[in-house]
Amino acid sequence: MTTGIAGFLADNARLVVAIMLVASAVVGAGVPMVERSTSLDQFQADAAATDAADYVDANFSADGSKTTMAQIVVQDENVLDRETLVATLEYERALRDDETVVETRSVATLVATAAIRDERDRANATRDGTTSSDGGTMRDWTAPSDASAKPSDGERTPGIDAQLDALRSLSDDDVERLVGDVLAGDGDRSSRALSLVPDYYEPGSTETNATLLAVTQESPGASFAPGDAPDEIEASQTAMQDLAPDDDSMSVLVYGDGIVSTEITDSMVDSVTLVGPLAIAFVLVVLVVVYRDRLDILLGLAGVALVLVWTFGAMGWFGIPFSQPFVVVLVLLIGLSIDYGLHVVMRYREARAAGESAPGRAMAVALGSVGVALVYVTVTTVIGFLSNLTSPLGIFRNLGIVSAIGIAATLAVFGLLVPALKVELDEFLEARGVDRAQPAVGTGRGPINRLLGAGATLAARAPAAVIVVALVVSGVGAYGATTVDASFEQSGFLAEDPDDWLKDLPEPVAPGTYTAERAIDTLEADFVRQDTTASILVRGDVTDPTTLDRLDAARATAGNMSATETYADGEPAVTDPITVLDRVAAENPSFAATLASADADGDGVPDRNVTGVYDDLYRIAPEDASNVLHREDGSYEALRMIVTVDGSVDDGTVQDQLESVAADADGDGVAAIATGDVVVNRITADQLAETAITSLLVALAAVLVVLAVAYRLTEGSASLGVVTILPVAATLTWVLGTMALLDIPFNIVTGMITGLTIGLGVDYSLHVSERFVRELAIADATAAALRETVTGTGGALLSSAATTASGFAVLLVAILPFLQSFGLITALTIVYAFLASVFVLPSLLVVWARSGSRTVP
Repeated sequence: MTTGIAGFLADNARLVVAIMLVASAVVGAGVPMVERSTSLDQFQADAAATDAADYVDANFSADGSKTTMAQIVVQDENVLDRETLVATLEYERALRDDETVVETRSVATLVATAAIRDERDRANATRDGTTSSDGGTMRDWTAPSDASAKPSDGERTPGIDAQLDALRSLSDDDVERLVGDVLAGDGDRSSRALSLVPDYYEPGSTETNATLLAVTQESPGASFAPGDAPDEIEASQTAMQDLAPDDDSMSVLVYGDGIVSTEITDSMVDSVTLVGPLAIAFVLVVLVVVYRDRLDILLGLAGVALVLVWTFGAMGWFGIPFSQPFVVVLVLLIGLSIDYGLHVVMRYREARAAGESAPGRAMAVALGSVGVALVYVTVTTVIGFLSNLTSPLGIFRNLGIVSAIGIAATLAVFGLLVPALKVELDEFLEARGVDRAQPAVGTGRGPINRLLGAGATLAARAPAAVIVVALVVSGVGAYGATTVDASFEQSGFLAEDPDDWLKDLPEPVAPGTYTAERAIDTLEADFVRQDTTASILVRGDVTDPTTLDRLDAARATAGNMSATETYADGEPAVTDPITVLDRVAAENPSFAATLASADADGDGVPDRNVTGVYDDLYRIAPEDASNVLHREDGSYEALRMIVTVDGSVDDGTVQDQLESVAADADGDGVAAIATGDVVVNRITADQLAETAITSLLVALAAVLVVLAVAYRLTEGSASLGVVTILPVAATLTWVLGTMALLDIPFNIVTGMITGLTIGLGVDYSLHVSERFVRELAIADATAAALRETVTGTGGALLSSAATTASGFAVLLVAILPFLQSFGLITALTIVYAFLASVFVLPSLLVVWARSGSRTVP
């Protein structure tokens, strides 16, 4: 069948070219329809915790509006001295010119507000002849710090200009005294102020080298997923870095959803513009060395471009958006395209060297022999990637579909269009006296020939020894595979700031500057991050006093967890309705009376009239109430506990501990569940590992069945399919063992490695097995058939391996860490697949030939 198609193509090359170009135009029309996606929501697991996170995001806010937070690390030799506090306030004033900014909160605002209230209380005391017991220093610092905000006790927080005037009028000694009072850590308010200083800060100290400025912003429109911030938030947070003082007084480091969205988008563009040209350059160098023919090089590059057009076009037509992991698919298709082209061209050159002088006849012979292998390779590689359809993660299903489409397009372009074009061009040039005959790689004498022949020599002399060594190495790799972890973190999508030599590259290849990854590292190392929170969502009869009793016990459990962050004074960073009730009662006498009347046993937890207490809380402090309570049409539907998570604790530990807290809160009439990004990320990581294992089993089983059936029908031996897949299984253990050795986890990209290894491994093995069967039928000895196989097909495999591995190795200079690890492990996968096909598979084929009485004397 393949021979008939090859003959038709050779005889009707122009028709094939015309049909393929029309098809390319139709499919390529979808390219402009491809959209980019930066939302991390596309990577989230489909689980109950995800639904709970969506519920929390949609229902716990004061007015249904969506707010987001920018966390700004302010750094200086001493950020608590008078000069830096003034500079911080001036910076805050510049930030508040942005209409999205709702409030800012910093040590500078707290100190300035305390100074103003100290002065006011002294004036009141002088007028009335009395003195406030606490000097008013720490009252109501948590209120919004813009001039129009109204705290719960009715007092108006001083405006930013008044705060600046107050700080500027103070002496250095006065500032030191106020800083010590604000950050003393001896009260609830002071304890919360410590969330704005590093965890190594000593409460009451007047010196530290960093502090946190928290900026709350109102987001226009509906809520958004991480990485998908609205344009207004992206522009606002990007501008925050530029608004920092340009002198040496202090430096700032900005982190927030807007920065994350901007840098994810920019990193996709920079990755493609940086990696793409470098990959093409490496491929071009290899092709120049291998082909040594300008026309074949141009045809190869044109074919690669057309494969990418088909792939992007299909994404456009099917409405699949382009996101970071698809950069890997592009590099993969470049490598496979060159691989397909090399096999066709080298077999064509071999056919011409063997006496087929006419280009059309030589191409018919080439496709007739290598075409079967290409079809098998395409089918099995597509199966390898479509095994991702079993993944519970939608992004993996899309990656599998797009990869399969791209691989099928590769067969169409390099199995039909490029051969037809080559026939037409060679015939055209030879008719005008240009000699188009070129030697195939590995067919002459030399170091490459001797290297490739080593596999055949070992197989002929000691196949059993080769197989034993391969089994031992594979066993070690399989053991290492059991230790490979899975990981999914937002930080994994953030680009590292590129090295200076990359920034010095000419535009538009040179990448930009990236700071979010450094900012998140600083926040996790030194601060109680304001955004690393998890929630215990409780739904049902949340006005039942027993529900609050269980919540009180759950909060005690949460406070003792190793996963719970603590402030500088050791207070656990946990907020729930009970802590909010206590805080508001401490600030408002009338609410304190309401709470006391509802608390029959004096433990601070309402035992009766819970609905009335909630209603009073909403009336007095609506923002505080809506942060932990959700009501709908006057009925209370849910409550939540907010736990700030220690970023240094393993996600699995965090999930286990939070689920134990949820179990304490769960009970009759209510259902409690642990949720939040950290929980969803852990579930996603587990599903990544599940995807890798499931796709491995499905792909191996499916490919084994396909090859066994195919070889049973064509060669009368299903066992040849088993023999062909064995080196692929060995390669897989070597790859997973290497991941364990290098501590590379399964992530949103490396989770594809099992399907990719099977696809690439089958590619290399199939070409060797298919060639061996053909050579065995005409050879006078098994050794001769092996040598012809590994020096002929092996030459094309070596060229392909060098090209594809170089293409993936280019990812080592990518600005995204997960692309770097994927580039390294995939390049090694290709090397392993090549070694297994030319050094291990020949020995397996010898054993197969002997056991099946196929040995030629």
